[in-house]
Amino acid sequence: MESGTVETSKKAVGATNGANGAAPGSLEVHNPATGERIKTIPIDSPQSVAETVARVRANQAEWEALGIEGRYHWLGKLRDWLLDNSERVLDTMQAETGKVRADASGEPVYLADLINFYGTKAAKFIGEEAVRPHSPLLASKKLRVQYRPHPVVGIISPWNFPLILALGDAVPALQAGAAVVVKPSEFTPLGLAEVVKAWKEEIGGPEVFDCVQGVGETGGALVDEVDFIQFTGSDRTGRKVMARAAETLTPVSLELGGKDPMIVLSDADLDRAANAAAWGGMMNSGQICMSVERIYVEEPAYDEFVAKLTAAVGELRQGADGKGFGKEVGAMTSPNQTAIVEDHVNDALASGAKALTGGKRVPGPGDYFEPTVLVDVDHSMKVMRDETFGPVVGVMKVRDSGEALRLANDSRYGLSGSVFGEKERAERVARRVECGAINVNDVLVNYAAMDVPMGGWKQSGIGYRHGEPGIKKYCRAESVVITRFGGKREPTWYPYTKARRGMITRIAQAFNARDLKRRLGMRG
Repeated sequence: MESGTVETSKKAVGATNGANGAAPGSLEVHNPATGERIKTIPIDSPQSVAETVARVRANQAEWEALGIEGRYHWLGKLRDWLLDNSERVLDTMQAETGKVRADASGEPVYLADLINFYGTKAAKFIGEEAVRPHSPLLASKKLRVQYRPHPVVGIISPWNFPLILALGDAVPALQAGAAVVVKPSEFTPLGLAEVVKAWKEEIGGPEVFDCVQGVGETGGALVDEVDFIQFTGSDRTGRKVMARAAETLTPVSLELGGKDPMIVLSDADLDRAANAAAWGGMMNSGQICMSVERIYVEEPAYDEFVAKLTAAVGELRQGADGKGFGKEVGAMTSPNQTAIVEDHVNDALASGAKALTGGKRVPGPGDYFEPTVLVDVDHSMKVMRDETFGPVVGVMKVRDSGEALRLANDSRYGLSGSVFGEKERAERVARRVECGAINVNDVLVNYAAMDVPMGGWKQSGIGYRHGEPGIKKYCRAESVVITRFGGKREPTWYPYTKARRGMITRIAQAFNARDLKRRLGMRG
């Protein structure tokens, strides 16, 4: 996922020079759908970031001591606030992102589900584990593993889903017992700030959750201060975050770019495949890390699929819709990203591609790019190679599933993908796509399936969201070995004697010989 202009170099100067056209030391937030200025907010200096982290750190031990149920109690209050105030939350989100109402409306519901998921599953995922000793020499020992949180988790979140991708990481970290500080994107800082304020003032939650505002300098300072960093954004910026974190040996989890493929087999339901491609490629104006960006269609189905896809995309209504659910495609949230989308499309058109619909910016007010279907594309073009992150799909004709797989896997990214076709055949093909999550006869649905992990392969990231790994990554495993009984000394302690050492050796040799035979299926 692209994260706008967040930088983490120590030489970043955005905070002192102002951002988004604001005065020095402040952020100016605009509505991408109208171009109107919404609000100007102050930037947090590195000193302010350090103070915020220190403040939540001071309360973390008490938060951890509440236990899983005690923490779920407070996160349940956050869940209820999000549901009770969903219209207010959606108004803010629409204003700062330019989303249509339908695309924004899923965020509070997702977060409520996530809070309940980890609140009810945390005991299973990170509760203390009893481990049976493997050796008779450890028979007197009780072995346990407990999961202790990283004290303070820092989250640098992007602009495309400003609550899902900030609170979506904060929730499991808080449920694990960590304190959390989030730096949202400078393009979409308002929604998260509103939630944090509600946590403090309306919910009255413990002071273990806060946010800081700014650009590169602020993000870099956060990396320096915390004990674990979760970053969502471009692979370019992710490398900088990782390098900065390496200076303090701070562990990281990175969810980075995607160039997700969709394979359409000749035996697919082409109506379903075309409708899925239209939604999966254009939803949220294509500003999703898992958006369908490149499509490979077996030759017998190609013409019909392209016709259906072009018709479906051509019918989409674009613009600002307020609360009316009258549009399908909203604005581009970041002006920087609109320039990238335009560059990718122009590069493709100059290299021989054709736009069957769309292909250019929409005149203002607001920042829009037309929903676009490109054909006659190939992997020499940016639009099939780099993350476009806009309402654009490229469609290629392939001879068979083998060629489709070769092209689908010909990418530095590996976040997710989809395969459409007869169920058993499509599943066989899907299992050979090189990515962290694959859908069969569906798109994007893997993100709603929070029971299973979601993470990137290759340059799409390190670490996972959702499932057991999505909360366990915020913890450190601590082994606890308890001696239940014994004399004044263990047989292995001083003083060494030939008799004791011989006894230990004979026991170990006999056990390991029998165990080897058992593992090899041998007798005797």
